[in-house]
Order: sequence, then C-alpha cells, then structure tokens
Amino acid sequence: MLFNSIEFLIFFLIVAPLYFLVPLRFRWMLLLAAGLWFYMAWRADYVVLLIFSALLDYYTTNSMDRTDSQRRRRAYLFMSLFGQLGLLFTFKYFNFFNNSIRTLFQYYNLPYEIPKLNVLLPVGISFYTFQSLGYTIDVYLKKIKPERHLGVFAAFVAYFPQLVAGPIQRAEVLLPQLEKPRHIDFERIRQGFLLVLWGFFKKVVVADRLATYVDAVYNNVPDHTGLQYLLATYFFAFQIYCDFSGYTDIAMGASKILGVDLAKNFDHPYRSKSTVEFWRRWHISLSSWLRDYLYIPLGGNRKGVTRTYVNIAITMLLGGLWHGANWTFVLWGALQGFFLIASHLKQPYADRPYEQLGVPVFIRNMIRIGITFHLTCLSWVIFRANNISDAFHILRHIFDVRNGYEWATILGPEKLILCFGSLVMFLALDWIDHVTPLPQLIASKPLVLRWAFQYVLLFAIILFGMREAHVFIYFAF
Repeated sequence: MLFNSIEFLIFFLIVAPLYFLVPLRFRWMLLLAAGLWFYMAWRADYVVLLIFSALLDYYTTNSMDRTDSQRRRRAYLFMSLFGQLGLLFTFKYFNFFNNSIRTLFQYYNLPYEIPKLNVLLPVGISFYTFQSLGYTIDVYLKKIKPERHLGVFAAFVAYFPQLVAGPIQRAEVLLPQLEKPRHIDFERIRQGFLLVLWGFFKKVVVADRLATYVDAVYNNVPDHTGLQYLLATYFFAFQIYCDFSGYTDIAMGASKILGVDLAKNFDHPYRSKSTVEFWRRWHISLSSWLRDYLYIPLGGNRKGVTRTYVNIAITMLLGGLWHGANWTFVLWGALQGFFLIASHLKQPYADRPYEQLGVPVFIRNMIRIGITFHLTCLSWVIFRANNISDAFHILRHIFDVRNGYEWATILGPEKLILCFGSLVMFLALDWIDHVTPLPQLIASKPLVLRWAFQYVLLFAIILFGMREAHVFIYFAF
C-alpha cells in the first residue's frame, strides 16, 4: 500500500478516528491490526516474517531479563542476531552471493550446483529487522527494560507509518509513546497535515517528475551522452532526497496526527560542508544505528587511528550492502567510507589554505558545500546505476560535451520545463524551511495565511504532481 494512493487515504481515514475512539488499553490491538493489514497489502503471506521477527525478539529479550547468567544472556542475544540476520540474508542476500559465487566458478570452469531461491524481497525487511534488533541489543546492554506485553511490542515492530521505510525507531523513544494516553489535539493534527502535504509535494511534484528524466537515461545508458548523464545525476540527487525525505515527512505527519513523534531522519543534507557532516544529516536513523550497533562495538575511535579508519571502512561497506544486494551498493558504500576517512584526515588542515588566502568564512563554507555536494553526486552515479558496467560507462563519459544540445531532447521541452520548475519550487521552499522550519513558520502566521499556504501546496500537488503512483525508492531496501 503506497502512501501516495487512494487506498492509503481510505485506510488512514479509518484508522485515525478509531485510534482516538478506542480505549487506551485496546489501542495496541488497533495499531497491530493496522500494521499487519498495511503490510499484507503488499503480499499477505510475507506477514509471517514480520510476526516471526516480533516473536523472536520478544522471547529473547524477556528470557534475558529472567536470568542473571551473562552466558545465557549472550546466548539469547546470539539467537536474536542469528534469527534476524538469517532472515535478512535468506530473503535479501542469498541469491546475490550465490550468483556471485556461481559466476566465479563458471569463470574457472568449475561445477556449481546450488540453485537460486525462488523468493521475492519482502518490503521493508531491512528496516523492521534493524529496529527490532536494536531493541534486543539495548535490552542486552541493560539500557532499557524489555516490554512485557507481547501485543504492545508487536505493535512497536509493526507500527505502520514507519514500517516499510523507516525512520528506524529506538524502542526507548517509540514504545512509551504507544502506551501513553492520547487525546485529539487539533494543533498536532494541523502540524501533521502540513508535514504530510510537504512530503507529498516532495514526492509527487519533485521526485516523481525528476524520475522521468533520470530513468530514461540510467535505464538505457549506452544511448545517451555526457551532458545527459550529468543532468540525470543532478536530477537523481534531488530525486532520491525528495523521494526518501518525502516519505519520512508523510510518515512523521501521519504519526503526529496520532499523537506519536517519530525521530527526524533528514536535516538539509546538501548543505553539509563535509562527508562527515553529510552523514549526520542524511538518513540519520540509519547512520546513528550503524554508529551505535556496529561502529562503536567494532572499537570506534578508541583503538588508535588506523583501527578507527578500518572501522569506518567496514561500517560504510556494510552500510552500502544494507541498501541492496548489488555490487553497485557495495562499491557505493566503499566510496563513502573513503570520503569519510579523507574528511577526517584533512580536518586539521582544512582551514589553512583559506586563511593564507584570506578567504571569508562565508565563501569557505560555500566552497565546502559545493565540493561535498559534488562528491555525493559522484557516489550517486554508482548508487543509481543498474550495474557496475553502466556506472563506469557514465563516469568515463559524463564530461563528454559533444552533441550537448541532446540533453534537452529526452522528454521534450514541456516536460523538461516541468522538471526544472518543480525543482526550483522545491529549492525555494527548502531554503525557507532551512531558515525557519515550515511548521514553525506557518504557525507564527495569521490563520488566513496558514490555510493559504496549505492550499497552495495542495494545489501544486494536484496541478503539477505525477498522476500515476510511483513506488518510493527506499521501499526496495
């Protein structure tokens, strides 16, 4: 069930009023039923995986709490790790590694008999397994107490606004909110509705519009030229940002209407002055998860400079693999790891050239933002390409400016003008949101202006938005 569909609108218009009508002690039933129904709209039989994930970590965490033996607690932790990561490996990575090994064996003319698994990738599996696993690790480390109520815990795992594409929620933040009494709050509803509108604007007006050009180029790489690659890459940078942050805004808005606050997942990442800062602003819930549950357990920066950089490389390599079972994601993760290490290495010397030349701080920041943005775009080429061969072809020819006029012939002038127009509208609103967050800005205005802004957003969505529903990019991860 897509957020940008009539089915979800009907679904939410049923769930939201019922949420406030149902007595508090029964609300977990409604949330759990809504989450399971929402997930089953994709493929009903795969809901078993979601239920298995919840049952496994409910059992292991409560078993940990009932024993004082560290050895047994560790055994339950390994049971959770094996179950959750085994689930993820089987459905997401088995065929990828199996096919890679088969290709290697065929290269050396060696027999290989292991068949591929005939399974589909369950939507959102990377998100809900990580969320549940983070909860288990926190219980093991005694940061939180386990949830005793199975239904409430299952509702936490299956919380529908963020179930299939995050943000990955921490149990210590989300679980108490699911058990807290809620009453209709019209100010929260207004704020939530504004967030939903802003998310829909990003998705259907900007991301889906830019996708028409990006897909035309990246899905048929040999038939295009350098400037087309360049424009498609710039468009993709804003497509993926508006697509994913748009989903997050819709999720946060829908959840806010229910009285539940989700963690912030984006903070204007393309204004970052370094790759380190970029990962503090982009997909914040995943980067913080990888930091707390992978980078720090590996040793973080506590075991010397060399080990620190090795830990960064491992974390980003696995972070890239988390995004998908394709060597493009592995290479993208490795490249981001390299950028992070380089960013750390240059930090002590970053200001020296500017100081020697007397460059004002504002200009320094603009230069750094420009460099970071273009390094990010370079990595987006590898992320978006369908395979390694296409990625290298684009990187070899992206600055080939021959037949440059052909960049405008892919969609035709009218559709291309709409692409640029939607991007300009977004950049203007995003700049305003950066200066003063839109919900705060609108709240400070008279009632007439509040409604006017919301109607303008709604009008833009209806007038300029893509009519057909496009799947959110991160649903595939």
